[in-house]
Amino acid sequence: MAKFQFSNVYLISFIATLGGLMQGFDVASMSAIIGTKQYKTYFNKPGSTLQGGITASMAGGSLLGSIATNLTGDRFGRRDSLAIGCVIWIIGCAVMASVQNVAQLIVARLINGFAVGIFSCQAPLFIAEISKPNRRGRLIAFQNWMIAWGTLIIYFISYGTSFVEGNASFRIPWALQVVPAIAMLACIPFMPRSPRWLASKDRWEEAHDVLASLHAKGNRLDPLVLAELNQIKEKIFQERDYGSTSWLELFKRRNIMRTQAAVCAHLWSQFSGNNALMYYIVYIFQMAGINGNRGLISGAIQYCISVGVQVISFTYMDHYRRRWALMAGSALLATWLFAAAGLMANYGHAVPGGLNGVPSVTWVVDSNAASKAVISCAYLFVASYALTWGPIGWVYPSEVLPMYIRSKVTSVGVGVNWIGNFALTFFTPPAFQNIQWRTFIIFAVFNVTSFFHVFFFFPESKQKTLEEMDDVFAQSIWAFKIKYTSSKLKDDVEYVKKDVNAAAAEIEAEVEDVEPKRDSVV
Repeated sequence: MAKFQFSNVYLISFIATLGGLMQGFDVASMSAIIGTKQYKTYFNKPGSTLQGGITASMAGGSLLGSIATNLTGDRFGRRDSLAIGCVIWIIGCAVMASVQNVAQLIVARLINGFAVGIFSCQAPLFIAEISKPNRRGRLIAFQNWMIAWGTLIIYFISYGTSFVEGNASFRIPWALQVVPAIAMLACIPFMPRSPRWLASKDRWEEAHDVLASLHAKGNRLDPLVLAELNQIKEKIFQERDYGSTSWLELFKRRNIMRTQAAVCAHLWSQFSGNNALMYYIVYIFQMAGINGNRGLISGAIQYCISVGVQVISFTYMDHYRRRWALMAGSALLATWLFAAAGLMANYGHAVPGGLNGVPSVTWVVDSNAASKAVISCAYLFVASYALTWGPIGWVYPSEVLPMYIRSKVTSVGVGVNWIGNFALTFFTPPAFQNIQWRTFIIFAVFNVTSFFHVFFFFPESKQKTLEEMDDVFAQSIWAFKIKYTSSKLKDDVEYVKKDVNAAAAEIEAEVEDVEPKRDSVV
């Protein structure tokens, strides 16, 4: 008897992106806790540099995990790599919930970060390889939506436990992080393997079965399934003719523009400043003159905005062009950052030694109107990111890479993402302490730079099959010169449909020819 497997692509994508939920947990479990009396007392009020190191340790672990996933992704497959990540995450949560000192906290965040590195590499690839082109964007966008849900859920849990006396206030949310990993690990045996990974291992019958199950309710003769399988075969055999899967392939002429697009999508998503600012949202609201529970509530609103806006994002993800959305995002993010910096510069003042014993908050806005305007900029920033770079930063790199170097480039791209995350989360507290509002200008300049990079070097990938991206990048190195055309998959489906109909007609004719002969014999 065949083993039961899930066939609903939305359900499978939801399970795969539970890793994003865990990533969100790790982000907000620190941002909501670092401002509490219990945390500061237990860990002896970490200075800005030490706090930056504690927070950034998760990104350091994620960098190591993204490097390791290059080996697990190709050897064991996308699905089984997710299972490995779950086991590592469970271990990390156990270490974190039993934390005794700063050193153990850093080790726990390194372990959890290692798991997040695996999730952030393999989940988008897995979803891209099981999806139809016309729904791939929204399914991969689940990844960022789940990150937003993770930050929101654990933020509220942490806010609730902030009223608990003693170190249980932070141990409870850190222990609860284990729940999605257990749920995901239990479901993974019922998830199919990536059909493209199966095909790369010459397991063609299994690949055919998975495509049929996911896209045609098990009908192996469905024209869409046959057309997809033909495209996959053509590209895999072509890539094998190159005769190499070495790291040098990433930088050869046929791949270099795809490599830079995939890697830089991760780079600019990180250097937009969203994740760094989210880690330290409590500090930002303190700079805006909001302290205590008011600051925690204001931060919670920001997470709610992120979750709500992304419903719009993934609903319409496959209706708007990727590159234009990214450029719009860069322009909007730069606008809100420049505005926030201007408001703080004109209506704030220095606080030598830090505000209320927090060394990272050395600049405060006193004007009530300016404070509200800064908070509005923060909310608009989050909404703009959630519509553009947040989801598309995961979608675009998963769409543009060839199969034979997909794991390698993804490993590099996500590694760059986590290097940026580590650098920025480590840099942000000292930056707030030493250059105050000018920190926002640095992130704004990054967004201006990303606008022009996308315009020149990011071709459109909307609703193309993964195998068609070869033809897109072959047209020109200049993205603005590449004319967008619809996917060839529809034409391939019609071609296959004619072949299937012709074969069916031939069989029917043979049957009709046999029947009279049987009658004459009788």
